[in-house]
Amino acid sequence: MIIDSHQHFWNYQPQRDSWIDDSMAVIRRDFTPVDLLSELNKNGVSHCVAVQADPSETESEFLLDLADTHEFIAGVVGWVDVCAPNVGERLAHFAQRPKFKGVRHLIQSEPDPNFMLRPDFRRGIEALAPLGLTYDLLIKPHQFKAAIDLVHAFPDQPFVLDHLGKPGYKDRLDQDWARAVHEMASHPNVYAKLSGLVTESDGYRFTRAQFDPVLETALEAFGAHRLLFGSDWPVCLLAAPYEAVLEIIEYFISKLTPNEQSAIMATNAQTFYRL
Repeated sequence: MIIDSHQHFWNYQPQRDSWIDDSMAVIRRDFTPVDLLSELNKNGVSHCVAVQADPSETESEFLLDLADTHEFIAGVVGWVDVCAPNVGERLAHFAQRPKFKGVRHLIQSEPDPNFMLRPDFRRGIEALAPLGLTYDLLIKPHQFKAAIDLVHAFPDQPFVLDHLGKPGYKDRLDQDWARAVHEMASHPNVYAKLSGLVTESDGYRFTRAQFDPVLETALEAFGAHRLLFGSDWPVCLLAAPYEAVLEIIEYFISKLTPNEQSAIMATNAQTFYRL
């Protein structure tokens, strides 16, 4: 069994989706469950987790409605304003939907490097665990310090690091990134997604081998039982088709035991998101 722990759907709207600029023309269209299902079927993937791409409660409702209609969407990571005074009420509202598993905010786009240190943000994070909800950390390398402080402050809150914190893929491993990943992984409440690799490559050009140092670091830090496969479809299409993204991870983990491979490709997602 394979579970894709990270993908998106959208009905393209130019104003709302302005982040999809001219360099991303290939994904400047609708991407629906029907589109994804053909990819999943071709690649032997049974289920997926749909993750928010727009910071709105409308997005959460949209994804949950899709999940209700399509059995293969096993869970939804939506959006709720965790800084709002009524965050507990809004989280409880969505938590009534069985496939609502957690929330995410586009922290990578926040200009304030201390966004995750804000009291209102942390009050929102505090409201997640009592409802059994997870938090997806979408950050860039310069935000690791605040993120590590956050996961340390909430040891009972399950966190998952999206896209491994977006390391760059240069000639050498970024040692600052590697140290930060190891420090993040020292907190047992944190998992990490092997996702978003190909779109962080220089000019969307890559070889399979160039991801090995980053993947090795992630494996050393988190171990096989806290890593999740994710495609980041359809964003991955900027650099590679679905099957190429899957092959990078399957080739890398082929040296591991069958139990470890199964954990990364499916059971860790089941455990983390309570699928």
